Amino acid sequence: MPAGFQWRRIAMIVLSFAIACCILPAAAHARTPLKACVLRDTGSQNPAALFAAPDQFDCTTPQRAFGPGSYWLLSQPLSAAPSGELLRQGSVWQDRVTLYVRYADGAIRHVAFTSRTTWRLLQLGAVIQIPLPAHSAAPDRLLWHVEGSLNRRGILVAPVLVDRHTAQNSDREMVALYAAFAGMCLALLIYNLAIWAALRQGFQPAYCVMVLCLLAYALSASGLLGQLTGMDNNDRQRLSYMLLALIAASAVMFVRAFMERRVFDGWLRPASNVVIGFLLLSAASFTVFVPRYAGVTDLMCTIGYCMVVALTVPVVWRAWRLRSRFLLLFALAWGPPVLCAVVRILASMSLVKWQLWIDNSTFIALALEASMSSVGIAYRIRLLSRERDEARAQEVAALRLAAVDPLTGLLNRRAFLEAAMVRAGEHQLVLIDIDHFKAVNETIGHDGGDEVLRVFARALRSVAAPDSLIARIGGEEFAILTPAAAPLDARLVLDGLRGHRMPFDLGVTASIGTCVGPLHREIDWKTMYRNADRALFEAKAAGRDRVRHGLRSDAA
Repeated sequence: MPAGFQWRRIAMIVLSFAIACCILPAAAHARTPLKACVLRDTGSQNPAALFAAPDQFDCTTPQRAFGPGSYWLLSQPLSAAPSGELLRQGSVWQDRVTLYVRYADGAIRHVAFTSRTTWRLLQLGAVIQIPLPAHSAAPDRLLWHVEGSLNRRGILVAPVLVDRHTAQNSDREMVALYAAFAGMCLALLIYNLAIWAALRQGFQPAYCVMVLCLLAYALSASGLLGQLTGMDNNDRQRLSYMLLALIAASAVMFVRAFMERRVFDGWLRPASNVVIGFLLLSAASFTVFVPRYAGVTDLMCTIGYCMVVALTVPVVWRAWRLRSRFLLLFALAWGPPVLCAVVRILASMSLVKWQLWIDNSTFIALALEASMSSVGIAYRIRLLSRERDEARAQEVAALRLAAVDPLTGLLNRRAFLEAAMVRAGEHQLVLIDIDHFKAVNETIGHDGGDEVLRVFARALRSVAAPDSLIARIGGEEFAILTPAAAPLDARLVLDGLRGHRMPFDLGVTASIGTCVGPLHREIDWKTMYRNADRALFEAKAAGRDRVRHGLRSDAA
């Protein structure tokens, strides 16, 4: 596959995803962001009493400071005409949530869901959408009762009231974004599987595993898996943790296989194994032991991603020192996910407020990484193709050198015999031997003798047909094999030799023996050569500088 075609195809895939990310429908519609104040659940509070006594709620302490447990959260007073009848909030670890809505006439209505029933309310983007209970009066204030919160990212994340039109627009945006993302991943996966089937490069299986994990992570982290299967929402988050770790681990494995081997030589290779092992161990620990050991296992996961970020520093440094051809592509591919990992780490340490965009930015950053990695693969394949072509050219040159006499540029004896044996049909064999060549060497020296051989070779080329085989088969002995349908007039060889100026204007003559016959078997070639050699001997015996024709090789 041409390298230019690979680059264009990948560029179109990445461009399509970028368009889907950037050119989304505008959502300038009514929405009311909500601020929630927190009160720890004692097990005896009454919703009506809590609505009546808002001063007991803490509105200043960050939610994460409260730790895991069960809580009541109270929104700010709503306007007389709140801008929506749907509540949307981020999906976090919660065993049960009960939403109480107080209306302007004092009535209180509630709706509840558990982690097992969250899937009914889940929207793309891992957003929980709760329709407010219908009532004749407008809602005045909201109260959440959250039970079994891990509170690793917050008790309640990004609550907002929206109207149905805004919600539908937001859903359409998410559908477009995730559809473009899934299409891009599938295209990259199929493309690289096809390339791997043809080239069998070791780094491509790791890349395909990474893209598969990325697809699975998007399916889980987007909430679509919950919508399709009715999966427990907390279990879905366990799975997302594991898949994210698998993405990071397979990405490290891909980079290690993709970069030149010398980049990871020494301590970097075992260090990368430690990072991969710790990532998988921490994610598996979180999946198995949460919620009991959520604090420890979540910290382990954070440390694992810190190790991945830290590993990029010596990799970049080593690649720069060794002048790796893939350093720029590595930096472009890993820049977005490393930046995203840093933001997630800062958020997990409460240095940055956790927002829904942090979760959604993760798969976008990883999608960019997968896209740029595929560009890197195309570049790597281009280099491999170039190296293969150069190797083939060198091989052809080596074979040519092995088949060609270095002095005259004609075929050598071995190559001539190999080429002659694969021919079939009637052929003419012409054997030419330079007369008194030893005396020529003694007269003008070996350098002069070499020049005589070169001039002689040029003379043979000038008279032989294009489809003839011409070879130097001995010190001063040459051979021409040509189809009998267009035989060579051996006298033209002598005339051509006389027409070429020799070193020091030396007079050089040659004797020629010919034979015509079929070439079907090896015995035919031997017979033809023997008869031509006899004719050459007769030409020498008759006084040299002449031609003699031997019997047909198939004559009785």
